[in-house]
Amino acid sequence: MKPAPFTHHAPTTVDEALALLAQLDNAKVLAGGQSLVPVLNMRLATPDHLVDINRLADLARIEVDADRVRVGAIVRHAALERDEAAHRALPLLRQGLGWVAHPAIRNRGTTVGSIAHADPSGEMPSILAITGGSVRVASTRGERVISADHFFVGPMESVLEHDELVLDVDFPLFPAGTVTGFDELARRSGDYALSGVAVAITPAADGTIAAARASFVSVTERPDVLDLTPQLAGLRPDQVGTDVLATVAEAARTHVDPVDDIHASADYRRHLSGTICRRVTSSLLAELANPSAPTAVPSAEKKVAS
Repeated sequence: MKPAPFTHHAPTTVDEALALLAQLDNAKVLAGGQSLVPVLNMRLATPDHLVDINRLADLARIEVDADRVRVGAIVRHAALERDEAAHRALPLLRQGLGWVAHPAIRNRGTTVGSIAHADPSGEMPSILAITGGSVRVASTRGERVISADHFFVGPMESVLEHDELVLDVDFPLFPAGTVTGFDELARRSGDYALSGVAVAITPAADGTIAAARASFVSVTERPDVLDLTPQLAGLRPDQVGTDVLATVAEAARTHVDPVDDIHASADYRRHLSGTICRRVTSSLLAELANPSAPTAVPSAEKKVAS
């Protein structure tokens, strides 16, 4: 399979890239290409122009501040996964990135590109949602910052205009003491998840649970957040029993809206969502109850369904 003919453009500044996007009809932005190139090869998209932003060095930065991690548009998944400052500030980034496809794809694919692609089967849109993150975009008309709540419209659909370029995304940090985890299940290693769940639990000063939230992969139309605070607030982590965890699982099953496809039925995906949400929540509660114990949240190496 080969893409339809197109003209390749290689701007060396952001302003040059924005000018091209303003002038060209039917153009696509190329960063890592791990989502775009397969779509081109299958001719599901046939742009006349590709604007290659890989020479825009200003967009290759990872910045860690007191309140957020900012990731530039051409930062590779692997670079963000290895970044120790980002990991210390927001461990959920590495927890999610370890599940993204294969190492070869993480070496080339970009975190911002995955978010701009707006695929609800992607891990990074889910993490942007649960952190309450935002997307900074620019065009020749100026810049705007779009919250994750408003950026994603539907499957592979965002509010991004045809002449806009995503410059970077901000992942806000969780409150101090928050524990996070991510888990998913796929048919084969590297496949899209049948279901995936990110969970964040924040303790109060007295050791009880102050807030909890979850986001999902592959089982909602767009990345969104489930508030689990009503199920867990006010409880001490060691007080959460199987009855409460059952309400967490049920809340997840009720929240998601999967569809049948060739890989799994909607009912199976819904069941998985509840099971994974319960599992990750239980592991994080154990971590809060006994901070010195090693975490029991599954690693990305246990990705394959048996």
